[in-house]
Amino acid sequence: MTDAAVAAAQEAVRSLKQRIQSLDDNGLDLIFREARTFNGWQDRDVPDSLLHTLFDLAKMGPTAANGSPMRVVFVKSAAGKERLKPALSGGNVDKTMAAPVCAIVGYDPAFWEKFPFLFPHRDMSGAFKDNPQAAETGGFRNGSLQGAYLMIAARALGLDCGPMSGFDQGKVDAEFFAGTTIKSNFLCNLGYGTPESVFQRLPRFDFEDVCSIV
Repeated sequence: MTDAAVAAAQEAVRSLKQRIQSLDDNGLDLIFREARTFNGWQDRDVPDSLLHTLFDLAKMGPTAANGSPMRVVFVKSAAGKERLKPALSGGNVDKTMAAPVCAIVGYDPAFWEKFPFLFPHRDMSGAFKDNPQAAETGGFRNGSLQGAYLMIAARALGLDCGPMSGFDQGKVDAEFFAGTTIKSNFLCNLGYGTPESVFQRLPRFDFEDVCSIV
């Protein structure tokens, strides 16, 4: 990276911080405080263009060495949902079939093979190419981070989310990732939720319960 490119990046950050210091309460409510997991969905299409915008936002979140191991299949068609259906646990079938989109959020333990593109100024592959456990851990950890970014980006764009872990990972991987090194992590229904499908919010920890400052 040239000195000019570094200087331009630093100036862009300074400009951003002058323009925006934080989200207002409406933004925080939309993404976190009042956001909910939805189990029912309006019959309203999520355009492919919005899914492209969603990914373009989510990909900007940080990952270790820019490894970007998340891989996503957006299951939108009736045929795609029929392929997914046998892998779903019973309680997740109806809401997933009704959702406009179900994102299969996966990760690729072979993410390090893309380092020449993603991290071109230094070879970062050595820590992973001969260490399958490190590659698996790094792929899963950073892919999970990116899955969270995907949900935050979806909410920021006005979509609702219904994340799920109730599925047969082996069946999903065989159906959607056969012949690749990609593995599924979790599923997330996306669309415009129906308020009547929301349950009472469950408790959350207070800071003192789970955090410390040292």
